[in-house]
Amino acid sequence: MPAHYIYLISSLPMLHFMMKPPFTFEGLLDRCRQLIPEKDIKIIESVSIAGAYTQEPPNVMIKKWQEFDTELRNELVKIRAVRKKIDPAKYLRPDNAVNLEVAQIALHAHRIPSLLESEKTLDKARWNFLEELSIGHYFDIDLLIVYAYKLLILERWENIVSADSRRLLEETLGVS
Repeated sequence: MPAHYIYLISSLPMLHFMMKPPFTFEGLLDRCRQLIPEKDIKIIESVSIAGAYTQEPPNVMIKKWQEFDTELRNELVKIRAVRKKIDPAKYLRPDNAVNLEVAQIALHAHRIPSLLESEKTLDKARWNFLEELSIGHYFDIDLLIVYAYKLLILERWENIVSADSRRLLEETLGVS
């Protein structure tokens, strides 16, 4: 099957942070299955924002994401450990990188009193990192990987917003 990246990518709607996702991650995979090789679909299927990165990434773009996300999570662990006066070493994931910008992002998010706003700040930083990763990629697998990560972030926020709305409605109506 010939790869039709130009057609596929140009047919995808543009994504903006905090917008309602135009379709699910599974919907993206369905679109990809029709137009790109199976080996590339496997790479996109491996995209995850869960943070449990146990396997060697199948693509450089995924590796860069995992390194950034692990570094951000490690910085959050260090900040929270200091506050709780515990040793962070047993909670840190293997990562040798030290990036002051990432440390600053984590510290800023930690200082926000609202947990929801703090999470939004962290995901906005992740989104911005993905924007930087996509520079120079137009119609290739790497751009699809970035798109998949962004779509997963949007799905996460859609779940958060809709879950919160349901809870508020139940509280307002006095439904248990």
